[in-house]
Amino acid sequence: MQVREKQLKPLRNIYFIGIKGVGMTALAQILSAQGKKVSGSDTPEKFFTDKVLKRAKIPFVEGFAAINIPADAELIIRSGAYTAENNAEVAEAIKRELPILTQAEVLAELFNDKYGIAVCGSHGKTTTSALLAFILWQTGLDPTAAIGSAVPQFSGNALVGKGKIMVIEADEYQNKLKLYQPKIVVLNNIDYDHPDFFKTPRAYRQAFVDFVKKIPRDCFTVVNFNNQEAKLAAKNCRTRVFSYGYTTLDKYRILPDIVLKNGWQYFYLQKGKQDLGEFKMQIIGRHNVENATAVIATCLELKISLAKVKRALAKFKGTARRMEILGKYKGALFIDDYAHHPTEIQATLLALRQQYQRQRIICAFMPHTYTRTKALFDDFAKSFINADEIIILPIYGSAREKQGGVSSEELAKKIGKNTLYASSIQSCAAYLKQRVTKKNIVVLMGAGDAFRVWHNLKQ
Repeated sequence: MQVREKQLKPLRNIYFIGIKGVGMTALAQILSAQGKKVSGSDTPEKFFTDKVLKRAKIPFVEGFAAINIPADAELIIRSGAYTAENNAEVAEAIKRELPILTQAEVLAELFNDKYGIAVCGSHGKTTTSALLAFILWQTGLDPTAAIGSAVPQFSGNALVGKGKIMVIEADEYQNKLKLYQPKIVVLNNIDYDHPDFFKTPRAYRQAFVDFVKKIPRDCFTVVNFNNQEAKLAAKNCRTRVFSYGYTTLDKYRILPDIVLKNGWQYFYLQKGKQDLGEFKMQIIGRHNVENATAVIATCLELKISLAKVKRALAKFKGTARRMEILGKYKGALFIDDYAHHPTEIQATLLALRQQYQRQRIICAFMPHTYTRTKALFDDFAKSFINADEIIILPIYGSAREKQGGVSSEELAKKIGKNTLYASSIQSCAAYLKQRVTKKNIVVLMGAGDAFRVWHNLKQ
């Protein structure tokens, strides 16, 4: 059953099944701030979203049971992971003939009614969308935003503004892009991923091609021309394309002088023949220079002043789980990072190597999904070049995929030198407890729960 945005407005009581999911939490915050009575359920497992929901005063129960659904519920929003076959609450909602929608369907209805800016691509969506929303917020445009991780300066992973603009992190998985009708698209890159859904690189690429075709002619697209696949996809745009990259052919050119100093990253841009001067920010890595350039280009094309953009950029502190500093143990600095694709691993480790040139980097990596690990196995094995020591944790499998076909032990063996396999979070923590010194940087990496190594150490 479809519920249009205008039909959402009179609804008062909305129940979320799987409310702790990042996208679900963002949507719950937006609907709650709009005056809806929002509640939900999820597993007892703890996530950063537990705190976000409690801070937003959104009640939820842990565990699934038919009785959890309020008697006066008017709409059910379910996680894509749950169906009537594996969730008693979905089955109960169907029995009660309640309208049921996915998170992406409801988000699309809100987004399509706004001046929507969709940030898409294989990598960098969270940082780019968060930074864009932050600058729009700081410069007085009062946007609404749904972000894929917690943004400390937002007190959650969503913004609810009164302005006409809405920024979303547009996830390509299961081709959710087909639901959105954007006015502006920021395309960071295209790099084959989600092999469980997109069986070939061509099918994956086509999802983005179809997406950029939808942009209205009087709007625009910002595209990373340093990424060949994104550049090719941009040829399908019917609208203005503002490219960014490192060559004189790019509309927004990143100059070679990228400097890391005292925890700040400095870089310089040109727009055509115009020198835009120096920019500084608190997030590091060449990949984040590209992310920031996409945001700067978008803001300048929206006619926000250059001076305001620079000031806001310098204030941005990043997002959770993106090179997030957890603290120190035995003098070693522990960092949490969400990188789970070979390209992301390389980018994160390169940034850390440039920032911490004298320290020994230990990377504890938890592969995410069997299908991705198998499809990109050789690329994973080559992606840890900037780590001095690698620990491979068990694969974090998805409930939607067939388990097996590849193992973490095989990946550790393939990487070879200075690599070991840890059979559990606990064994990894025990090893690090004996191993680390103040000369170490330890990055806990992956889209699963490698960060729990830190919690285990601190117990």
